Amino acid sequence: MRPKAELHLHIEGTLEPELVVELARRNRIELPTYDVQAIRARYSFANLQSFLDVYYENLAVLRTEQDFHDLAAAYLRRAAAQGVRHAEIFFDPQAHLSRGVPLEVVFAGLSAALKDGPISAALILCFLRDRGPEEAEQVLREALPYREHFIGVGLDSAEVGHPPSLFRKVFEIAGGEGLHRVAHAGEEGGPDYVWEALDVLRVERVDHGIRAMEDPQLVARLRDERIPLTVCPLSNVRLRVVPSLRDHILPAMLDEGLLVTVNSDDPAYFGGYVEDNYAALRRELGMSEAQLDAIARNSFEASFAYQG
Repeated sequence: MRPKAELHLHIEGTLEPELVVELARRNRIELPTYDVQAIRARYSFANLQSFLDVYYENLAVLRTEQDFHDLAAAYLRRAAAQGVRHAEIFFDPQAHLSRGVPLEVVFAGLSAALKDGPISAALILCFLRDRGPEEAEQVLREALPYREHFIGVGLDSAEVGHPPSLFRKVFEIAGGEGLHRVAHAGEEGGPDYVWEALDVLRVERVDHGIRAMEDPQLVARLRDERIPLTVCPLSNVRLRVVPSLRDHILPAMLDEGLLVTVNSDDPAYFGGYVEDNYAALRRELGMSEAQLDAIARNSFEASFAYQG
């Protein structure tokens, strides 16, 4: 199994149904059902919003430092088994603060798991774009006392109607603090979202970015500047961004010379972890071992841990 880095992974999206049930029982939280298969059966989505509805509902089981530790530790074990040597992990503090879970609990649990994990890993704090730029700025300021626990900021959640440019100020503050900057763009939103992420937010990586291929000038810029794209093939299929894996534009992105990486996004919900994505590309798209090796090499080049 080839070594790789994973750069587009939401830790909350690794919440497997078995852990949902375990944490609900630990925290005495009532669920509609405690049947693991019944919970998993809900993981069929018409679009990004239908996924987010289930995703946020499940987060109710995450309450304590131990819960966050166990969530991250379970992912790190799975990642190591799939050849991941380094992971840069997204987390959504607003999703927990809104439930009354303090930042110190989130940071303590996640950081402890990363410290003791079988691979190297770092955290990237993401802003929920549908909650607006003012709340994002407030959360960043509240998180800065925990600066040693995260290496960057990102922008995620429902893309359409929440363009990157709205978050200019909070990304400027993050840049001033020496934090890396990434953003989801070009998944549901068009190439204009990618342009804004680059020109307004000054991101160093574009998360998803598949719709950049609709704009030849943008493709040329991404290629010339070696801007990484963290593509998530199985996620794109599950959220119906593409009709099927055989229709995915990833091979064309490689043909254009783009710095493409492959990642699992929210693997508990989207049918597989990162090596499962690689295997699906081999099986469904007939991608060669040389192509997959190139993607794995790209993942290290695109990682903040391996730059410079």
